[in-house]
This record gives sequence, C-alpha cells and structure tokens, in this order.
Amino acid sequence: MDMAAGDISALLLALREGVEMSLVVGIVLAYLSRVGARGARRWVWAGVVAAALASLGALGLLNALNAEFTGTAEQLFEGSTMILAGGFLTWMLFWMLRQARHLRGALQSGVQGVLREGGAQWGIFFLVFFAVVREGVELALLLFAAPGEGKLVGSLVGLAGAIAIGIAMYVFGRTVPLAAFFRVTGGLLVLFAAGLFARAAHELAEAGLLAAIEGPRLWSTLSFLPDDRAPGSVLRAVFGYQDEPTALEVTVYAAYFAVVSIVARMKNRRGQGVIAAEATRPA
Repeated sequence: MDMAAGDISALLLALREGVEMSLVVGIVLAYLSRVGARGARRWVWAGVVAAALASLGALGLLNALNAEFTGTAEQLFEGSTMILAGGFLTWMLFWMLRQARHLRGALQSGVQGVLREGGAQWGIFFLVFFAVVREGVELALLLFAAPGEGKLVGSLVGLAGAIAIGIAMYVFGRTVPLAAFFRVTGGLLVLFAAGLFARAAHELAEAGLLAAIEGPRLWSTLSFLPDDRAPGSVLRAVFGYQDEPTALEVTVYAAYFAVVSIVARMKNRRGQGVIAAEATRPA
C-alpha cells in the first residue's frame, strides 16, 4: 500500500496516542498478574475493545456531520473542529508532561481500590475503558482535523508500531526509551497543533468571520514547493506548511508556538523548584 501525505501525520498521531494506550493497558495487566488476579484480565481487553468501538464511532460521527455541511457551514465546522483538536492536543501534551511520572501509581491505586471493594469485573472494565477511550476519541478528533486524504494506512502503521512497543515492554521485558520518545513526538505535535490553529484561522477567514483581519499573502513558494505535492504536501500534513500563507495564518502559527514555549518553560521551572524544595526538606 502506498502512503499519502496525510498518512504521515496519521502515523505520528496514531503512534503517539497508541503508545499511551499501550502503557495504560500494560500497567493494568502487569499489576493484575502481580497481585494474582489474572482472571480479571479479560475485563481489561473488554474495556479496550469497547473503547476502540466508541472511538471509531466518534470518528464516523465527525465524518457524517461533515458530509452534511457545504459552503460556509462546512468551513465553520472544519475550522471549529481544528480549534477543538488543537486545544485537546495541547492539553494532552501538558497533561503528560505533568502526570507521566505518576501514571503507573495512579492506575495501580485505581485497580487496587476496585479489587478491594469487590465487583472487580466491571470496575476493571470501566477503569480501562475511560483511560483508553480518552486517548481514542482524541485520536479520532485529530485524525479528522489533520490535513490530507487517505489516512488509513498511516493510522494502521502507527497503531501497529504502538502495539509492538507495548509487547516489547510488557511481554518481553525490553527497555524502551519512552522519555526520549515522548520528548521527540511532543515537539513534533506542538508544530502540528500550531498548523491546526493556523488552518482553522484560514477556514474561519474563508467563512467570513476573520476576513477583515486576514491580511495579505506574505510570500509565495508555490513555484518550487507547492503544498499539494510532495515534499510540500508532507510538510503541510505534519507541520501546517502553506505555500502562500496570509498574515493571519503566520501570526496565529507563531503566536501559538511562542505561547506554548513560554508555558512549557514556566512549568519546567516550577517542576524543578518543587524537586529542589523536596530535596532540601529535612527528613
């Protein structure tokens, strides 16, 4: 199967979200095995299947709604969806930055509480379902908002890669440099989100909402790097590249990147301050 430009962004999104899902499932399965509750593992897989079906349903609903709109209504719907997807993605990146180190403990505490209270079957099911469906619905929203056609191949390859990483870690005990993985993919996804907001501004300008502040086209690279043919189409799919960007699109892209960079630095500095305070606290 050939991969289109849209498949590149789909691969990145599916791999990142899929690894997060694999981490959740692997942590819960490993803990159930450790406490001797192997029989509850089938409820883990039931939760995964239900979350996958719900996520596919969300993607189908988005496509069905989009098919109902034409003209200005379609531009408004697509622009609003891009803003929502970009906001979700930004929240996810900062959430992982803050919660990644506590993820294992939180899931294990949740499983422990369910086993202690009885009714473990449905408790395990809903614990896994809600943890996985959050990532799955987010992936569906991002895939819908991502530019380009034919994202199926990239999505399947990305999810297959995520499953392979999960199997390597939790079945064969292989060490995977997840910190580096999340750092690299996080940086790429920040640029992807910036592109989503810039494209949302373009759609809303086309619909007439932001036309008054759209401004002129600042430059043109159409003659040597068009955004509808490779490699320009790949840059468009992953980084939001435009061959003839308007002042509004460039401003939104740069502003988003600047704000996220400042907030990330502030959060990193605050985290280092907390660590230093803990280190100097008397025993």
